[in-house]
Amino acid sequence: MREASLDRLKAFLTLLPSIVLVGVFVYGFIGNTVWISLTDWGGSGSLAVDPQKNYVGLANYAELFTGFLAGGFRQDLVNAVFYSVMLLAGAIGLGMFIAILLDRKPKGEDVLRTIFLYPMSLSFIVSGTIWRWLLAPQGGVNILPTYVGLDPLTFEWTSSTKAVLEFNWQNLFQIMLYVAAFILILVGLWAFRNDPRKALKRWLGPGIVIGAFAWLGGSILPQALFMEETHGFNLATLGIIMATVWQYAGYTMALYLAGFNGISQDLRDAAMLDGASEVAYYRHVAIPMLKPITISAVIILSHISLKMFDIIFAMTGPDNAQTGHPALNMYLTTFRANDFARGAAIAIVLFLVAAMFIVPYLVSQYRQRKRG
Repeated sequence: MREASLDRLKAFLTLLPSIVLVGVFVYGFIGNTVWISLTDWGGSGSLAVDPQKNYVGLANYAELFTGFLAGGFRQDLVNAVFYSVMLLAGAIGLGMFIAILLDRKPKGEDVLRTIFLYPMSLSFIVSGTIWRWLLAPQGGVNILPTYVGLDPLTFEWTSSTKAVLEFNWQNLFQIMLYVAAFILILVGLWAFRNDPRKALKRWLGPGIVIGAFAWLGGSILPQALFMEETHGFNLATLGIIMATVWQYAGYTMALYLAGFNGISQDLRDAAMLDGASEVAYYRHVAIPMLKPITISAVIILSHISLKMFDIIFAMTGPDNAQTGHPALNMYLTTFRANDFARGAAIAIVLFLVAAMFIVPYLVSQYRQRKRG
């Protein structure tokens, strides 16, 4: 008993320096950023030796989501959602497809694996510069048809001002409620076959309640607080999404390929003996077994998509409003406009959005480890 207590004390003393450093330089700085976001630190006197910082509460956050001058931030936030969704769909879908092809052991598998994984070794600045050349309006891929006698393309890959999927900012809260209700009801219908009572209590019931609330009163509060303005998916972001998917598809390919190689060959042979085709094997056996890998890829790529900065800076520069991102907006607000309080508020918004993806994952991992 005494030896166990001594071992715990030694372990604590060994970890103490790391705990102190993480507490000060991670959580301490996060707390300091929260405090700065609640002040009015900014303006002409912000760079003084002892600048004034007056407490203003949540005024900076209210300005970001409801103020007239913060419309650019709101569009950047919408862009970040599209960046995240399309990066997840593109990188995970393409990476899984490539992994399935390589799992079938084609000729030159080692060379192909290296080719697909190579973009991951490049920095975002390098790949962003390359893709900026490729997607130049007067060159790059737009002039490829001229090599076969056709007219060049005229699509403005990173400078287009057109937008699709437009919506009113006042309807955002209601749209989010409808999406949440749809997902809950969809999951509930899928789980209804196995456990109707649990599906109704955990998924279908809450989904119906949220959907009814969105229909009856989901637009009352936003119409009172939010400005009426239009946002949507800017076509100029397509080029950045293509470049990001190209860079991270190899990463997800490596994850899934390692997972496929870890599945026992006996299990595959048994599935084939039972009459499963190649498609059925991957759909019903292999891919469901790699659910932890899929969850890890979603968490990692979601976190990356919320920190996109260098590839946007390299491809379109900091002043292209159509391809903006909250991380880039935070940099410009803080270090170009010297509005440190507003920049800190943007940083905290990004931090909270990232936590929405990471914290549930960490909680589920902790519960699984505790059960084990």
